[in-house]
Amino acid sequence: MTCVSDEETFGPWGSRWLIENEPEVLGDCCLNGEPSSPYTIRYGEKGLLWLTFKVQTNGSHGAYTHLSKSATLVATNLIQELKSLEALDVEVPHELRKAQEKSATAFDQGMGVGAANIAPKVTLNIGTISGGLKNNMVPSECSFEADIRLPVGCNLDKIFNSIAEITKKFPEASMEQNMLNPPSHCNPDGDMMQILKSNVQDLRGFKPEPVVSLGGTDARLWRYKNIPAYVYGPTPTGMGSTNENVPIDDYLHLVKTHALSAYDYLTN
Repeated sequence: MTCVSDEETFGPWGSRWLIENEPEVLGDCCLNGEPSSPYTIRYGEKGLLWLTFKVQTNGSHGAYTHLSKSATLVATNLIQELKSLEALDVEVPHELRKAQEKSATAFDQGMGVGAANIAPKVTLNIGTISGGLKNNMVPSECSFEADIRLPVGCNLDKIFNSIAEITKKFPEASMEQNMLNPPSHCNPDGDMMQILKSNVQDLRGFKPEPVVSLGGTDARLWRYKNIPAYVYGPTPTGMGSTNENVPIDDYLHLVKTHALSAYDYLTN
């Protein structure tokens, strides 16, 4: 059993450090307690691609818009083009697509209405944007950060080629890649999945559904090593916000489920 820090910063001194320095933590299966909701078990997760775009133009006085392109308007147009990534076709493996379709109701119950719809799709969020000095100036600089989530089964080359084609239309823009975590998954019908379902059925009277996580977890590090990793944890409602909490009943249920499932896996 491990208790680690730094998951929100992708584990440089937590799980990543352990795997690099104490490889026995890999084991042959990982059971992770990060948020999932009691109604879902996460067997995979979307990847993420973080990019920073910088737009530079000559700039001018706000009344002389004929003298220079506006860096903020160029950035706005570039962002609208990047939205087209969300329409890319993604070939989700057949067994994963079947599992996702079957678990759509539980998916929305655990992560909010609409979660099941975006799970198999590329999504784009513009996390920060900065540009301009004054209201009566045509901005000469603008930068923004894009958070692109990559579904299981997506072709990374296709994503990068599409981004390259888009950015070619905007010679004023440059791009820097800040982070890439590829999507990951393991068997949605694996041994630990079946054990978890059975124990939750005995404890709470329902079977949680297998789903793909929208956000990242440390479980990906095990999957990258071809070790099955499953996430069963509390509901993510309120995660990262004021007064983040886990109901005591949920906490006790999760402790029981993890203890019983680890025992069953190790003894079978």
